[in-house]
Amino acid sequence: MSVPGWVQDAVFYQIFPDRFANGDPTNDPSNRQPWGEKPTIWGFQGGDLQGVSQRLDYLVDLGINAIYLNPIFQATSNHRYNTSDYYRIDPGLGSMADFKTLVHEAHQRGLRILLDGVFNHCGRGFFAFNDVMENQEHSPYCDWFHIKQFPLEAYHPGDAENYLGWWKYKSLPKFNTDNPRVRRFIFDVARYWIDQGIDGWRLDVPNEIDNDGFWAEFRQVVKQANPEAYLLGEIWDIAPRWVGPDHFDGLMNYPLRDALIQLISTGSKSAQDFKDFLGSLLGAYPRENTYAHYLALGSHDTPRLATLLKGDRRKLELLYLILFSYPGAPAIYYGDEIGLEGRKDPDSRRAFTWDESTWDHDLRNYIRQLIQLRRETAELRSGEVRLLSCEAAGVVALARQGLHSTSLLVFNATEESLDVRLPVVALDWPEGQVVDELIHHTRLLVSDGKLGLHLTPFQGLLLRNRPGMG
Repeated sequence: MSVPGWVQDAVFYQIFPDRFANGDPTNDPSNRQPWGEKPTIWGFQGGDLQGVSQRLDYLVDLGINAIYLNPIFQATSNHRYNTSDYYRIDPGLGSMADFKTLVHEAHQRGLRILLDGVFNHCGRGFFAFNDVMENQEHSPYCDWFHIKQFPLEAYHPGDAENYLGWWKYKSLPKFNTDNPRVRRFIFDVARYWIDQGIDGWRLDVPNEIDNDGFWAEFRQVVKQANPEAYLLGEIWDIAPRWVGPDHFDGLMNYPLRDALIQLISTGSKSAQDFKDFLGSLLGAYPRENTYAHYLALGSHDTPRLATLLKGDRRKLELLYLILFSYPGAPAIYYGDEIGLEGRKDPDSRRAFTWDESTWDHDLRNYIRQLIQLRRETAELRSGEVRLLSCEAAGVVALARQGLHSTSLLVFNATEESLDVRLPVVALDWPEGQVVDELIHHTRLLVSDGKLGLHLTPFQGLLLRNRPGMG
């Protein structure tokens, strides 16, 4: 198995297309809400692919080099997870020409494009399901779905469920992926968009297709088209069976996000609990997959970080520092870098505000600094991981060891200031070793095999040795 080498160097930016930027008002839905209005479950606000293309330089300036787009194929909802045509860009987002322009302009800037693949289920507007509704048991597509009985009725909420839908939603009929014709259709779709220039797939709810043969064949089709294509699975727990030669390169590392929220936001996890969790997480996967996981603190499925933390700058900055110090591909959910607020879906899908007077510029600059540090510091991207022991309760120390230097993240996960003597013998830092703190630009020296640190509440330090300097 070979994981794409570019992934560990990637910094992703997730875009919910309807809410990022409106580049072409002529394709707006007729029932469009005003931009920035409180999101509703069914409302559209007019974001599109031209809007993304027009804002690529904004992403480059931030330091982003990969984009993950929520679904862009034709559908009837703003989230577009109910696909009706897998070969057509949703008209509300633009045209195939707009898509090709986006891919071309992104690649010109060194940005990769990841599309959201929804292959467990489709929308009721999908041609095969339409045929079944029209022709019932006489349809040649009956075996494309899991139909319990006829007549099939898809639009009357009170009627008994007579076919399988994702989580019993009638609007999301589940594919019968044991059917070779269904498989061929899905694999052809996957190959088609790779051929159109995308750099990989983020696979929606792949565990709902609990068939190793399906994903092994899917992987083979995609990797034959582009060996460097990234396959990312949306899995919400620690699940090593979903990576490897029959599955995905990496997973969305929600377990890490959840543990960080419990440690820093709710306080329901202690520093020792977190260190134990990290040991389990790091030991669960092969190294190459750990470095190919997608690392996010928020997404369209979670409340926004600024809201969860009630705007606590200490905690915000610490969480981002941890994110950019951990192996994998860090990701920013659109708007989080400017302090966009939002509770659970649909409120977490607010429109991006392009009025810069409303931005949290300090937060954006801090994230920009972290992205630059990660880009310039090889071991933060590819270095080995080592957890250091520390007697001080509430302190976590995580080292990233490279060939020529080591970076060391040390943070205080408590509301109290702590003075710490951290042993660094395990890092082979000699007596008198000069150590730079990369965030606050201070300098320390190793003394008696330890570093003396003063940590304010929820403060993190990123330390790096100077090779050859004692």
